[in-house]
Amino acid sequence: MRRFVCYVSFATALLSSLPDALFAQTALPLKNAKFVDIFTSGKEGYHTFRIPALITTKKGTLLAFCEGRKTGRGDHGNLDMVLKRSRDNGKTWGPIELVHEEGGDEKITIGNPCPVVDHSTGDIWLPFCRDNDDVFMMHSNDDGKSWSKPANITKSVKRPEWGWYATGPGVGIQLTRGKYKGRLVIPCDHRVGEGRDKWNTQGHSHTIYSDDHGKTWQLGKATGQSMNECQVAELSDGRLMLNMRSYRGKKQRAVSISEDGGVTWTKPKDNPTLVESVCQASLLRYSFADGKKTRSRLLFTNPATPSGRHHMTVRLSEDEGQTWPVSRLIYAGSAAYSCLTVLPNGEVGLIFERDNYSKLSFLRFSIDDLKN
Repeated sequence: MRRFVCYVSFATALLSSLPDALFAQTALPLKNAKFVDIFTSGKEGYHTFRIPALITTKKGTLLAFCEGRKTGRGDHGNLDMVLKRSRDNGKTWGPIELVHEEGGDEKITIGNPCPVVDHSTGDIWLPFCRDNDDVFMMHSNDDGKSWSKPANITKSVKRPEWGWYATGPGVGIQLTRGKYKGRLVIPCDHRVGEGRDKWNTQGHSHTIYSDDHGKTWQLGKATGQSMNECQVAELSDGRLMLNMRSYRGKKQRAVSISEDGGVTWTKPKDNPTLVESVCQASLLRYSFADGKKTRSRLLFTNPATPSGRHHMTVRLSEDEGQTWPVSRLIYAGSAAYSCLTVLPNGEVGLIFERDNYSKLSFLRFSIDDLKN
């Protein structure tokens, strides 16, 4: 028995020492993965659709938000915020809906949707940015059918010395346990001062939060430098985990922990398992352990490769994100930003950019699909 244990330990150590990109490129494909193209470039009045955000409302409706880029693929220009909805777990999707735009044909960038559902009220809160400078908040109390007039919350959530600012992209969360139960938390990032190419020294992640069901929003403290786009998850003990796009040059995600509901964060720590090519990623709390059959489960998706944007991969952790032993290849081709949600039927929904940003595609799968 000891010899067997030694063999297992040796094998585990050997595998963990291999480049993680090898796992991404040789991971077993997710079986029976069928894509539904929700948004396609060149259709419905837009040149390109990018930056997806996917939520499941309290009523079980799926809302897929993104940036509708009118005249080109670039991050800046005439950009609108649009959405589509599904009422059947993502099998079919309704027509495109305009959520917000400004200036008609003027080059005004409306983007970085990062919605969050308040499960106590059913309201949906939707932060976004104008020209990656001003920060706005909208909300819907009718399952996303209509939206309030945007409220400018920049003074409450952005410091004067900050330049570039982005909410999300992805989704926010509502805390379900502990001292800060009910708090709405939105992951964000910013750059101190100017200089777009200085993320390694001036880039930081942070969160904004509300303790009064979205009426007012407050600013948390920034993380260490070299951080960027991020997603947040609640841990079983009430702490928060912030998973961040990193500019440290190590080709891996960075993680910070908060013990005060997202106000302050520990020094970012690299996670060598979560290899990345400096791109956005999605982090989702699927379930908490209940002491019976249900296990603690976190899900993570990103293009798991140290260079380029391809090999969209989903990972599963059952130990609060300490390890990610289960991985499945979603799509080997061109793939970039992604967003996960738990579907009303208990499956997982994923929207992601693919084929050189020409499509925003959706697929659904079960935890069993990942583990088998």
